[in-house]
Amino acid sequence: MHFMNTVQSYVRTATTSWRNQPPAFRLMRLWLGITWIYAGWDKATDPGFLTAGSSSFIGTQLSGYSAQSPVGLAFNKMIEHAVLVGSFVMVTEFAIGLATLLWVAPRLAAFGGFSMSVGLWLASSFHVSPYFLASDSAYAVMWLSYLLLLVKNGARKRKGIEMSFERRSVLRVGITGALAVAFAGVGKIFAGASPSTTNSAASSTGNKIVKLASIKVGANYNFVASNGAPAVLFRTKTGVFAYSAICTHQGCTVAYSSSSKTLKCPCHGAEFDPYKSATVVNGPAQSPLAKIKVSVKGAWVIQA
Repeated sequence: MHFMNTVQSYVRTATTSWRNQPPAFRLMRLWLGITWIYAGWDKATDPGFLTAGSSSFIGTQLSGYSAQSPVGLAFNKMIEHAVLVGSFVMVTEFAIGLATLLWVAPRLAAFGGFSMSVGLWLASSFHVSPYFLASDSAYAVMWLSYLLLLVKNGARKRKGIEMSFERRSVLRVGITGALAVAFAGVGKIFAGASPSTTNSAASSTGNKIVKLASIKVGANYNFVASNGAPAVLFRTKTGVFAYSAICTHQGCTVAYSSSSKTLKCPCHGAEFDPYKSATVVNGPAQSPLAKIKVSVKGAWVIQA
């Protein structure tokens, strides 16, 4: 009986909140809530998001962030636990979206949305130019504006609906969390078959990587593959070749060591010989690095 009363109060609070807010506030709340739920749903219904080796695997995305983000070092540890990180992000997006729409811990949800937007901006769109093309920064500003409005309304200490909304209960937060997990589970039911994996990190062709004259014979060059993952290019007397820089053990980003002439993983010490098809020199990795097809076209090295 107490649980049913809690559920009724849960629904009543959400309904009343929409009725008592001005149109502009409702519009911002509706857009942010639905967008975050959609973001979680997009991940939940993607069969490759938590599947190592797929083009949309969260580990591949984190590896790309580690190579491009100004705070790239922060992603190395995350890569080791990519599936856990991906699951957490997916459920958190559902939770923030639902909490925003249902008015559960609204300030906390707004702060979570703001923090996630800033994190995504630093991770994936920090270098976008001009800046206004990066949607992550725009969402960060929108969440911050929404949060400031919530704080302002709370500071006024109005009687009635605004004050009652701030009295969060453990059960209401728990129900929202359970709904977020349920949404993620339902999304997996609607997901298609898991995509087949391949030992090639390239999907698009013809992308210019670097001018051939810029790389001396015996040198290497780090670049970003067409699927957004970090990669490394080598030039020898016989031509050019490239590999994915994603370690086949747990997805950390490898780097070339001139002393050992191997590609080394900083996480668990795996080593690969780039001059022998990136075969494993030292474990714990069991498979060679994925090859990336490259060729020389005119003055450029391109992803073939």
